Amino acid sequence: MAQPIENVVVTASGPITVSTSAALQVARLLRNEDNPDQALRVSVSGGGCSGFQYGFAFDLDTQEDDLVIEKEGITVVIDSVSAGYLAGSEIDFVDDLVGASFQVKNPNAVSSCGCGTSFSLV
Repeated sequence: MAQPIENVVVTASGPITVSTSAALQVARLLRNEDNPDQALRVSVSGGGCSGFQYGFAFDLDTQEDDLVIEKEGITVVIDSVSAGYLAGSEIDFVDDLVGASFQVKNPNAVSSCGCGTSFSLV
């Protein structure tokens, strides 16, 4: 059973970074959108096969408490709760033989599922 997100202790600290590969992929994707001024919103929520899951979506709205990261002309926003679980992480885009996907290299995760979008913190 998934642990409630508010009961998890994060042990890592440090900035959240966006790789050049991820920034360039966001820019490529935004060229196909109706509104290229959107930001990529990265979030953490309860669920997935390992207890928590990452979410990636385009968003026009930035909230007052969002962490805003700009790189290579794109913007990534992360809500304050998710930012706590992503401390020290790198948001990356990987294109290899298995497939292409956004991935989070999260030092707080103690395990993750095979798809890379679900993880456990304890």
